[in-house]
Amino acid sequence: MSEGSRGSRVSDYDYALPPERIARYPAERRDESRLLVVPRQRGAFEHLRFRDLPELIAPGDVLVLNESRVLKARLLGQKPSGAPAEVLLLHPLSGEGGRRWAALVRPGGKLKPGRSVVVADDLTVEIVDSTDDGGRVVELCTPLSPEDAIERHGHLPLPPYLEREAEALDLERYQTVYAGVPGSVAAPTAGLHFTDPLLERVRGRGAHIAKVVLHVGVGTFRPVEEEDPSLHRMHSERWSVPEATAALLAEARSRGARIWAVGTTVARTLETAADAQGRVVAGTGETELFIRPPFPFRVVDVLITNFHLPRSTLMMLVAAFAGFDQTHAAYAEAVGSGYRFYSYGDAMVLL
Repeated sequence: MSEGSRGSRVSDYDYALPPERIARYPAERRDESRLLVVPRQRGAFEHLRFRDLPELIAPGDVLVLNESRVLKARLLGQKPSGAPAEVLLLHPLSGEGGRRWAALVRPGGKLKPGRSVVVADDLTVEIVDSTDDGGRVVELCTPLSPEDAIERHGHLPLPPYLEREAEALDLERYQTVYAGVPGSVAAPTAGLHFTDPLLERVRGRGAHIAKVVLHVGVGTFRPVEEEDPSLHRMHSERWSVPEATAALLAEARSRGARIWAVGTTVARTLETAADAQGRVVAGTGETELFIRPPFPFRVVDVLITNFHLPRSTLMMLVAAFAGFDQTHAAYAEAVGSGYRFYSYGDAMVLL
């Protein structure tokens, strides 16, 4: 069976992971995470620490970061009956002044249009409408600005597999040090390993740092349920590429420098924004791009990423970039070598 056909089913992306390998808390220091160096041409793996990353970056290379910031999007409250209820804000709806949002609610069977959730004395969430995918349109009823109400009363929406509530440390550690544009419901986790001094060392190597935005949606938590990946529908996510980033990438490409994507979110943004010649065009939009084998990458030369859940679209993206066999070999190496997995886990760089 060919490599391409082996990656054509969702079950091809299963792997066994001992539960204790799930990183439920971050490493003591961001850049102390382990870093598995994976050559795309089936060379030997190398085991480093993330702080060693600048040594792999050549002068003139461009490191592209996703500066999206995780919202305190989880609103916990009560129905008028006193029963507990939860609203997960996904993204604001245009033209509504930031008060109407697409959201998920719990319990879904009880929170129908016309119902409400009392979060605090100064914040009630009204259920306005239902959506085709089982979500809701909600309105934030508050004397505060929507931003202030969310910041005051919201909680970080940690991934379910952490099996714990958000704690004080997560307010810092579940954000990248360069997060600046609020809008995600999950962190772009490859970037969690960077520190400001580490970024300065990257610049000191003569490399460049560019930024894009992709606001991570709830689809990142949802499994692929169809055995045929082509039947899976990606949830739309909002992206933005500034003019300065597009110009820097064009200049780097003209002189043969490498473009590094820090995370699958950056990879999807750059490949979405690329034209037929592989030139990244500045702009904003929404993407449903599903990168899976075979996919012709036009922009990204190097990918930094964490270790993802089995059967996930993120693992399929890695397989499209590194090759199906090499991806599974890398995961087997990481499991066998005691790496920590998922959002707060270790990282790999695919060269």
